[in-house]
Amino acid sequence: MEDSNYIMPRIGDQAPDFKATTTIGELTLSEYNKDHWVILFSHPADFTPVCTTEMTGFALEKDFFAQHNTKLLGLSIDSIHSHIAWVNAVHEKTGVLFEFPIIADLDMKISKLYGMLQPGESETAAVRAVFIIDPKGKVRLLMYYPLNVGRNMDEIKRALIALQTSDDNKVACPLDWRPGDKVIVPAPKTIEALTERKASDLEMVDWYLAKKSL
Repeated sequence: MEDSNYIMPRIGDQAPDFKATTTIGELTLSEYNKDHWVILFSHPADFTPVCTTEMTGFALEKDFFAQHNTKLLGLSIDSIHSHIAWVNAVHEKTGVLFEFPIIADLDMKISKLYGMLQPGESETAAVRAVFIIDPKGKVRLLMYYPLNVGRNMDEIKRALIALQTSDDNKVACPLDWRPGDKVIVPAPKTIEALTERKASDLEMVDWYLAKKSL
């Protein structure tokens, strides 16, 4: 029987709201999320090597995320004092400052709410989860990595741009899509639309698979 403590929100679900203690003070997700995309991501523990590389990666991309109307929100099952000490240590050693908020989830409520605790991997450390949440508060994408494999920042950025491009232009993005590549136009749903499609200047592989440049 599935343990309800470890059920994660699914794509299309409203992101569960919460209030949390973070490195920038008290924060409520729905308020933080208002009019912005949010990337909520968990890491297993402070003062660990892989997590340090990941958090540094997010911090170094702050301009990219700001340009794409996206806020970052980290989380681990550590105290706020541990978070602050870690932020300070990384800043002193590398010059990189984690300016985005990091949730102190000591009671594991948020980790359980988002399925970040996966018993087969660990009962006390959150796996490397990534949730991309749109400005309407809906979960749009999930990524999960084990404790010993770091995330791919390039893919997180690519996926975010693809979601925003798809929303803005009512299109889909094909395999390995990058900004500037052609996008896929939705397939026709009527005979009339099919006739129009055949007469169009779209790049057609077949009637159901047509591409265009934006």
